[in-house]
Amino acid sequence: MDGSLVIGVLTRLRRLFYAVTPNETSFPTVEEVPKYVDEAIPFFIGLIILEIPILYLRGKRLPRFNDSFGSLANGILSLLHGLLFRSVELTTYIWVYEHWNVIDLHWDSAWTWILGFVGVDLGYYWVHRCGHEVNLMWAGHQVHHSSEDYNLVTALRQSTIHRYVGWMFYLPLALVMPPSVFLVHSQFNLLYQFWIHTETVDTLGPLEWILNTPSHHRVHHGRNRYCIDKNYGGTLIIFDRMFGTFAKEQEEVVYGLVHPLTSWDPINAQICHLRYMWTAFKETKGFQNKLAVIWKGPGWAPGKPRTGLMEDIPDIHAPQEKFDRQLPLWINLYIWTHMLLLIVFYGILAHFKTENSPYISLTGVVFIVFTLSSFGALYDHRSRASLQETVRCFVFLLIVRGFATPSAVSSSPGLSLIALYLASFAIWFFVCVRQISVKIKAKSS
Repeated sequence: MDGSLVIGVLTRLRRLFYAVTPNETSFPTVEEVPKYVDEAIPFFIGLIILEIPILYLRGKRLPRFNDSFGSLANGILSLLHGLLFRSVELTTYIWVYEHWNVIDLHWDSAWTWILGFVGVDLGYYWVHRCGHEVNLMWAGHQVHHSSEDYNLVTALRQSTIHRYVGWMFYLPLALVMPPSVFLVHSQFNLLYQFWIHTETVDTLGPLEWILNTPSHHRVHHGRNRYCIDKNYGGTLIIFDRMFGTFAKEQEEVVYGLVHPLTSWDPINAQICHLRYMWTAFKETKGFQNKLAVIWKGPGWAPGKPRTGLMEDIPDIHAPQEKFDRQLPLWINLYIWTHMLLLIVFYGILAHFKTENSPYISLTGVVFIVFTLSSFGALYDHRSRASLQETVRCFVFLLIVRGFATPSAVSSSPGLSLIALYLASFAIWFFVCVRQISVKIKAKSS
């Protein structure tokens, strides 16, 4: 293997662990900052695959088809805004820096880089803490906690709305820190948090005092009482120790929400707490109490402390039965084959975002959302699932007919894709007809 290729692979791999130097990650402008997260996607996939045999050899729980779908589907949903809009977080940060910057720090200074490292992580700590202690922000962040499994795929389970309220916590940095430095560290802070979503690593010795580790983050994802509202750090754990929100891993962690979801529908996962808040808002008496439903903690109710009472949290211990609905192997393989195609479809839309018309981008986003909803309905055993999947396959064929060029359709990949969707349409059309005939016979008997 070529030496430069090996060095390139190792360089991108160590970026996942924030193992970089100021010299190699400092840039004068935002435009020159590499897309570190995009470059890490192949390593995300490789590590997710590598984790499975390690979990098996260690006797740990393996990723489930349905839960992994939920994580990946919510991850895709969280990216769709990028096909239609610019980054709210970065755009706002640049505006504040250009209008309110009070200290001109040099972008190529090691001290500026260190300030960026610590400052972004401190900002993340408060974004994350408010994501648990402010109900409106929890409505977004709860998506990430909705998995009852804990593995590298869980790291991909993200909110579509949390970023629209989290940007304000980083704005104080814009008073002094160049946007390029902020962009570098916000990416690395996110990358670092991928690998800590695993049960394959126990503890890291003395590093546990300084860094956020898999052990610390397992506690954060737990619904045992000792885990609630603990360990908010991104890269560092020192702010949790400073502000009294640290907890060490003790008994086996039970993962997920205090009130677990009973659905694999990613759309439901994104909006379920907003629906709950709206109901609570309508039923709560008094204007101030109604506002408190939004700004106080998810466990708050009139007469209770701001973040609720710990006594209201069920005192649970492992093992706990997980929500699970099984599908035949062929449907799981079908869903994951089409999920792979959907990821490729998203990648094409993202790559040609600047060249696509808004109508093409919007059509692509709607199709992706409809697809994920359809697969969620299959995993939830919804009565509409077969019909929805039939319609989805038919709509895809219409999209190909309306938007694809003749050369693309007649190519080998194009013909193979059309054949796959024609076969998929035929399968689900047959299933629909069979279900209807069974219902007719049941009514007539």
